[in-house]
Amino acid sequence: MTQTPTTSPSQPTFSLCVYCGSRPGRNPLFEAAAAEVGTWIGQHGGELVYGGGNAGLMGVVARATLAAGGTVYGVIPKALVDRECALTTCTELYVVDTMHERKAMMADRADAFLALPGGVGTFEELFEVWAWRQLGYHSKPLGLLNTAGYYDALLAFMAQTVEAEFVGAWQMNLLHTDATPSRLLPALVQQAGFGSSQGLATKL
Repeated sequence: MTQTPTTSPSQPTFSLCVYCGSRPGRNPLFEAAAAEVGTWIGQHGGELVYGGGNAGLMGVVARATLAAGGTVYGVIPKALVDRECALTTCTELYVVDTMHERKAMMADRADAFLALPGGVGTFEELFEVWAWRQLGYHSKPLGLLNTAGYYDALLAFMAQTVEAEFVGAWQMNLLHTDATPSRLLPALVQQAGFGSSQGLATKL
C-alpha cells in the first residue's frame, strides 16, 4: 500500500464518505451538486473520504473540497489509477491492491456516508454500507442525494420491496434522502454526532 500525503493538514472536524460516478453524467446539475457537496465539506472544516479519482463527479467533489479548504482522503486500487485518473493532489492518497481494501479503508475512516448520482459501483457501495447498518456492523448515518430526480426510480422500486415484505419500513428509514445538499449534509453530520451546520468544531 502506498501513502502519498501532499500536505500536513489540520485535523478535520468530520469525515464524510462520498460515493459517486467516475463519469460526469449528462445533466449539468449532477456536476453542480457534486461541487456544492465538496464546497460544503471544505467550508465546514470537514474531510472528504472517496475513491481517489479525478474523473467525473469524483474529481468534481474532491477538487471542490480542496478549493474550499477541506481535506481529501482518497483510496484507489492500482488497477484503477489510470482509468479513474488518480487525483495526486489529495491530502492523503492511498494506492491499494484490491477493491475490498479500498472499501474497508473508506468505511473505517468515515463518520457518515453519502451517495451522489453514479453507476453500478456507486449502487454497490451504497447498498453494502446500508446492509452493514441494518445488520448492526456500524451505526453511521447514510444519505442519498437525489439530484434532478436521478434516484426516483430506485426509491420507487425500494417502496415496492417494502410492500412485498422483503424490506422493512425501518430499513428504509435508515436512508436519509433529499435533493438539496444544504439540507441533507447538515442532517447527516449532526446525526453522526457533530455540532450544528453553523459550528462543527466539536463533537457532541
